[in-house]
Amino acid sequence: MSNSADSAGRPTRPRLRPVRLLTLAVFALAGLLFWVSFETARGTNLRSDDSMLRLSDLIQERSHKNGAHDESNAALREEVDALAQRDNGSSKAEDAKLKALEESAGTKKLAGQGVTVTLTDAPPNATAKIPGVPEPQPNDLVIHQQDLQAVVNALWQGGAKGIKVMDQRLISTSAVRCVGNTLILQGRVYSPPYKVTAVGDRDALNRALTASPAIQNYQQYVNAYGLGWKVDQHEAVTLPGYSGTVDLHYAQPVKP
Repeated sequence: MSNSADSAGRPTRPRLRPVRLLTLAVFALAGLLFWVSFETARGTNLRSDDSMLRLSDLIQERSHKNGAHDESNAALREEVDALAQRDNGSSKAEDAKLKALEESAGTKKLAGQGVTVTLTDAPPNATAKIPGVPEPQPNDLVIHQQDLQAVVNALWQGGAKGIKVMDQRLISTSAVRCVGNTLILQGRVYSPPYKVTAVGDRDALNRALTASPAIQNYQQYVNAYGLGWKVDQHEAVTLPGYSGTVDLHYAQPVKP
């Protein structure tokens, strides 16, 4: 390669063109990114990092602990109620009124005839079962929050005296929420199949399920893609009393 010379005949360093400067900058940035990635991974494969697995395990562990705390709380509440009923000196009318309030609040066991609705995901390799229906997307094959809410709302509409989702009694402040393909209910995590049980007049409950527009829409996916839908009838079924906290938590304005 020949070198240029100045007016005095001395060789000069070749000038770096802007394109060469940009190329060097790109390589320098790539090297920095590789170094940061190495420092972050510390020799491990970032794609196989088990941090998400550890998080899932932690959620399941907390869910089991919450369930154990609920059971312990329920036992203590029954003991306290028994002692209070024995020593409060109330009249029979007052006791009957208190019992009715407790039943309405959902803190006491409830028995009677009822129904159980079971919702299940479709097989992961499901295809359209009806001619002319498009092939399913992944979201078409799983139970969503609105599906569970539709069942719960229909059962309340049908005059249910009480409802439990999975093994937990619902009260007025209960929220049925789904995150991904799991249900989070009152601090505990559940996976499908999901069971919703209601105590009440079975004919009225079944009519409400049939009449619900949201459930009618769900039934189209049952027929098209194989989502699970099953309704069991019970001559007698018992719902547990709600055993969690009844304290209300709400947002408050920040004081200046």
